[in-house]
Amino acid sequence: MNVSDAIKYKRAVRQFQDKPLPRDVILAILDAGRRSQSSKNTQPWDFIVIQDKVTLKALSNLGTYAGHLAGAALGVAVITPSPEQRFSIMFDAGQAAAYMQLAAWELGIGSCLATIYEPEKARQLLGFPEDLFIRIAISFGYPLQDDQFDSPPVKGGRRSFEEVVHWERW
Repeated sequence: MNVSDAIKYKRAVRQFQDKPLPRDVILAILDAGRRSQSSKNTQPWDFIVIQDKVTLKALSNLGTYAGHLAGAALGVAVITPSPEQRFSIMFDAGQAAAYMQLAAWELGIGSCLATIYEPEKARQLLGFPEDLFIRIAISFGYPLQDDQFDSPPVKGGRRSFEEVVHWERW
């Protein structure tokens, strides 16, 4: 799959088959995040890889719409320095998340972002240092529905190009 197709067809997948991901697939997903670009090459992220179902279930309870983590074969918690240090930290974390999701899509793996609204409980659960933060985690797994890769997402559609793009000025 080329990048244009991955962008066109990628959709959020929240329901997964009860099937583990092969180690080489997990490593490819993580390496895509590691290789993503960042402001001044600061690479302000660490990833906590979660495959334990009990931990995934506990993490899923720490975000209002994070329930999909409970059914995932793999969860990745994106850990960063304080987002208040510089604006680009969360942008860079988002790029790492996007790279992982696009790499996963190419490999036939669905994913969805989850916002973590209880970061201190997540710290207790995952054991990351006090000077680091969590705002997002990503669920990964084989989509429950087989048709996930056949057509672009349609729910709500997309705003038109003309509605979104402004040339030179608003």
